[in-house]
Formats: sequence, C-alpha cells, structure tokens
Amino acid sequence: MRIGIIACEILKNEIEALSGDDPGVVHREYLEMGLHDNPGQLRETLIKKVNELVEKVDIVFVGYAVCKSLENLPSEIELPVIKLREEDCIGSMLGPIEYAKEREACPGTWFSSPGWAVLGLDAIVNDEQVRGLEGMGYDKLYFAKRELEGYSRCLFIDTGGVGWYQEKARDFAALLGLRFECRTADIQPIRAAWNKVKTYALTP
Repeated sequence: MRIGIIACEILKNEIEALSGDDPGVVHREYLEMGLHDNPGQLRETLIKKVNELVEKVDIVFVGYAVCKSLENLPSEIELPVIKLREEDCIGSMLGPIEYAKEREACPGTWFSSPGWAVLGLDAIVNDEQVRGLEGMGYDKLYFAKRELEGYSRCLFIDTGGVGWYQEKARDFAALLGLRFECRTADIQPIRAAWNKVKTYALTP
C-alpha cells in the first residue's frame, strides 16, 4: 500500500516524527504556511495536489485541519484521503479540550509550535508585505507588534524534537514583549489520523 502525504509546513515536525521511517510513504509534500488565509485557494490547491497523485499512491494523508474551508472534502478528489478533524493546527496538537482551556486561561495568547517558531516574524508579516517600506522607517517588527496588539502571552507547544525550537519561540516572545510559557502536547489527534491511514493501508 502506497501512502502519500500532503500537509502544511507548520505540521512537518509532528508528521515526520510519526511517519519518517515508514516504508509505505512514497510521496511527501509540505505546502507553505498561509494558504489558510485564503480558504478558497487552500481548497483548490489540495484538490489539485491530491489528484496529481492518482496512480502514484493508494491513499493520501492530508495534514491539514479544517482551516476555515476543509470541513468536507469535495467529490472532485479522486483518491481516498484521511485528514485532521480539528479547527486548526494548534487544536490538532493540543486536542480541542486543552486548546479551549488555554484560550480561556489567556485570551491574548499567541500559540507557537516547532513549525511556527521556525518562521519567527514571517508567521505574522512576510517580506512582500513590507517591501519598499523599510526606507520609511517601517519593518517586520513594527507591523508584527501592530498585529499582536492586545496579546500578552506566547505559549510554545512542545511536541518533541530539539530544544532549538523552544529557544526560537522564546526569542520571538522577547521581541514582541510577550510573556513566554511552554507546555507539552502528545499530538494525539494527529497520531489518531495517522493510525487511520495505517489501518486503511493494512486492509486487504
């Protein structure tokens, strides 16, 4: 059974931890962060990417949560797919109950993770958005602080891996003047979806 993976780059660390040495995976593709900002584009991109794998794989693990547009994948998809069920990537790491607890504990929380930590300020403001404005005294940090007005905490979700990710998140918090906190997550929702892929792969 041939497995394909198409996922958001934010979840690469977690998905690779689950699938990295699996001989059944014949295709891995991680798409750039930000597609969820345009739900229609995200939906169309996933349909296209999945259908390009027809005759190359037997099932596709879609490493995306609902992300505003993926509640139900359409009939245009020509392969069996299994995706995440939570509202977004952080919910897929923490699970909906713990996610709700953290949001209630501090509504002004910027949730980080290995994937978000790697992006740093680019997670909020990209090069294209500030191009041409540096000469006027504006930079990424200026706009990032504007975007996160009202936020008071940066919560790093430790899903395993090297401590370098946590340090990147800590540096991000310091730049933005946010209180830094860290908690672990067992990524059970992602693991459960991956197990469904493996169960399907074992079905005669």
